[in-house]
Amino acid sequence: MKKISILIILAGLVAFSACRKLDVGVESQYVTSNFPQTARDYQALIGTMYSNLSSSYAVTYWRMQELSTDEAILPARQGNFDDGGQYRLMHYHTWTFDHPYVNGIWQWGFGGGITNCNRLLDVVSNATKLDDATKASFILEIRAMRALYYYFMMDTYGNVPIMKTYQLDSLPTTQPRAEVFKFIESELKDLAPKLPAKNGKDNTLQYGRPTKGMCYALLCKMYLNAGVYTGTNRYTEAVAMADSVQANPNYSLDARYRDIFLPNNGPQINETIFAVPYDQQIGGNQFTRFGFYYYMVQAYGFSVGLSIAMSTTPEFYARFNLNNDFRTQTWLAGKQYYPDGTGGFTNQPIFYPDSPNVQIEIFKDLVLENGSTMDLGNTRRAQASGVRSIKYYPDPTTTAATRLNANDVPVFRLADVLLMKAEAILRGATATTVNGALQTPDYIVNLIRRRAGATDVASGTTLESLLDERARELAWEGWRRNDLIRYGLFEKDYPLPNETIHMDKSDYRRLFPIPINEIRLNTNLKQNPGYPQ
Repeated sequence: MKKISILIILAGLVAFSACRKLDVGVESQYVTSNFPQTARDYQALIGTMYSNLSSSYAVTYWRMQELSTDEAILPARQGNFDDGGQYRLMHYHTWTFDHPYVNGIWQWGFGGGITNCNRLLDVVSNATKLDDATKASFILEIRAMRALYYYFMMDTYGNVPIMKTYQLDSLPTTQPRAEVFKFIESELKDLAPKLPAKNGKDNTLQYGRPTKGMCYALLCKMYLNAGVYTGTNRYTEAVAMADSVQANPNYSLDARYRDIFLPNNGPQINETIFAVPYDQQIGGNQFTRFGFYYYMVQAYGFSVGLSIAMSTTPEFYARFNLNNDFRTQTWLAGKQYYPDGTGGFTNQPIFYPDSPNVQIEIFKDLVLENGSTMDLGNTRRAQASGVRSIKYYPDPTTTAATRLNANDVPVFRLADVLLMKAEAILRGATATTVNGALQTPDYIVNLIRRRAGATDVASGTTLESLLDERARELAWEGWRRNDLIRYGLFEKDYPLPNETIHMDKSDYRRLFPIPINEIRLNTNLKQNPGYPQ
């Protein structure tokens, strides 16, 4: 203790001595006089709109889109993973205007996204040390990312303010969803001819950044949903945008479905149109952390503990019913076997570490022990309940410090664009010929199925069967809420055994509420219909 006391006194004397001279110049501070100056400085500054995107896209934004559907569910297990009921509120459509996701994604989309993009436009537009070509390129890139953020906000909240500049003369006001749609559409149509196209030589510099293909894919998504967003269907335009994507021969379906989602995915994936890059330094991808089964950690080569929390519903998993469909291997269900490292499985059983004669089995059912809290209990059987997704294949390089995955997460890819085209045709648009082939809905679905090893469509594609095909192909890619709303099925109930609370089937839940804190700060914002004002 005496030695410790002496060290504390000495430390205090050093601290006192160090604090006597308070006018030492700061040599490493970035201020407007020294940053940004070079093109690399501006590139680093623009990077903030991408770091913000990755921070929540695969976590909070993804959960908002998926936990509100049958595609993903995060039940409690003996009180664990309840977290104040926030996941239960998503599942039963009983979220409030102060739900953490409602608040967080508004701030993510408008604060770190749109407002930051407007700030970057202001800074770049007034740059005096950038050549005209570089400045113009940066401005196009920022505007395209702003349009993407605006789409996320329009799709999620509907009626939102339109802010085109960083310096505002007055507080922004809520605009009708159709007006927001019109603004995004005009931006994308102006940007698409000017942005670079994906090339076949080196896609590294373009990867994860806006391209012509991203604009066309986003417009395709907007036109397919135009009836929801504006009240006017625009299926013919959706087909035209899908064809604009296909006009670039550098987009093609990858031969192996699993490669698209492996930890080493990236610019080499042929069908990726726009993706959010992740690695051990870029936080946000925590799919394996929250959706694994921790008794299999060693079998998958992890050196860290992971969760058992998130799964899919039995109703959704039932769609994976096609013979020889590789996409079924993106789920952990039934008896468990060692992975082969490339998205498949070996014949070697995985046993419980503390019960070496008991093979691990994942059960499809989700039987609630406590129906009022969506709680499965915490027996081993309960822990093993719920089919887990390994679509974003578990990354063995995950560290104890972060438990993050290196899998990049696609936002738009060619398979989605093709399926959107098929749906637009089924809803009334005319099929078109691409590369000498008439792309009917059957033709398109069979392209997707053959890549997955599944059998061809036998009796003709319908809107209902196409929705199931989208479920199989795009599971856990963040589009299920969007799809169900377009199909009028967002309010469909899929009850769990023993539940005592039920889904709020009000159709106003197709939009999330404007966060109450934002309305209190800005009374020009008007709450979406159905929610408390």
